[in-house]
Amino acid sequence: MKQLSFLLTVLLLTASLSCRKPEAPLPNIVLIVADDLGWKDVGFMGSSYYETPNLDRLAGEGISFEQAYAPAANCAPSRASLMTGQYGTAHGIYTVGSSERGDSRIRRIIPAKNETILRNDFFTLAEALHEAGYTTASIGKWHLGEDPCSQGFDVNVGGSRRGHPRSYYAPYGGPILEAPEGEYLTDRLTEEALGFMRQNSDRPFFLYLPYYAVHTPIQAKDSLEQKYLEKGGRGCQSHAAYAAMVDNLDRCIGLLLAELDQSGLRENTLVIFTSDNGGIREISCQDPLRAGKGSYYEGGIRVPLVYSWPGMIKPGIRVEDPVIHMDFFPTLMELTGKECPADMDGLSLWPLLSGKGELPERALYFHFPVYLEAYRAGYDDGRDPLFRTRPGSVIRKDEWKLHYYYEDGEVELYNLNTDSGERNNLASAHPDKKAELLNLLTMWLEEEDAPVHFNPNPEFDVAYLLGLEAAYN
Repeated sequence: MKQLSFLLTVLLLTASLSCRKPEAPLPNIVLIVADDLGWKDVGFMGSSYYETPNLDRLAGEGISFEQAYAPAANCAPSRASLMTGQYGTAHGIYTVGSSERGDSRIRRIIPAKNETILRNDFFTLAEALHEAGYTTASIGKWHLGEDPCSQGFDVNVGGSRRGHPRSYYAPYGGPILEAPEGEYLTDRLTEEALGFMRQNSDRPFFLYLPYYAVHTPIQAKDSLEQKYLEKGGRGCQSHAAYAAMVDNLDRCIGLLLAELDQSGLRENTLVIFTSDNGGIREISCQDPLRAGKGSYYEGGIRVPLVYSWPGMIKPGIRVEDPVIHMDFFPTLMELTGKECPADMDGLSLWPLLSGKGELPERALYFHFPVYLEAYRAGYDDGRDPLFRTRPGSVIRKDEWKLHYYYEDGEVELYNLNTDSGERNNLASAHPDKKAELLNLLTMWLEEEDAPVHFNPNPEFDVAYLLGLEAAYN
């Protein structure tokens, strides 16, 4: 079914998605992925507290997306979908670790099985670019298996199954990197990236730079933290140590951009910047967006996104079209003149990036058939105080977004144009729109053969659940 659907889409949209045959040499590609950086945690997305002049410059030199989505609300599933160009229903990675997160007594159903590594039989973006003639490097967090070199990368620095360092100051803990005591991890990864670009300046390269920053533990350089202590923030964007980590990340990206400029590579290098999921609400809220990392409200899945390529992408453009990380794969295939694999779930963004077309109408989908407990009960701003997410599915189409929950069959419907904070549930007021989106979501889940049937959890204790919920009401 999925293959047939894709082929029909291609036939209908050939003009929009036909691959560009590049006349110039293959462009270098630098894909920078921050970890747990929220949608509003950079200057170009509206923060007045975090200072990100280099990222702001990058956005000014290219296209920034107001409504860019991560494929999932936490680390591993988001990265798996970025690398494969496929929804989580294909690779089965829905969360980090166990799918049975949180107290068993407050889980009504038995969640779906969760995969914890990306199988080697998946064809990755790195493998596709390697076949296209690129030297490839993954420098930073992998989190999808033991070694990204088994999935298309020539070079791996700092990547393993590990999701975060024990400390940002060496020794980092685990298999991340050997380093002299006191070295700072974000700086080290930047130096490794600079070295890779210099060593491969005479050939096309793909640099995948998934920083561990700004994932916990929150550890900043003292000088930068003092800067933000003196500056002071307002409300829930006032965490000085986190701000210092964002600042240092921005400074490191500035070094990369300076190297591209000074080496003469910038004119033939596409730079992409994004985050793997939303930010942790307790550390930095994303108001007006609701909730944060781990939630399928907007604060958990909407992320900053910039594409910049001087001379090829018109500068200073802000785009409202909803896009998603699975779009990276077909976009980069089009730029390199290669055929897109038939199982891609994203679309090439080249019509938008080139200014020569528009994206076809489509829906975006999210399936999360597992549990993710609260970071801080009562504060995460989820559907209930005890979980960031309970098992559910989501569809976003045009300005409408629908949530469906498997425990109780409840539906939430929001108009994001008028309610980006997802506070006013319109499911009862717009029954026709609710039915339309539920039908589309159901058809997609069937096409994907997604896990949607769940057995009751015999350990569920309704009295215990009601008692806990009452404590937070």
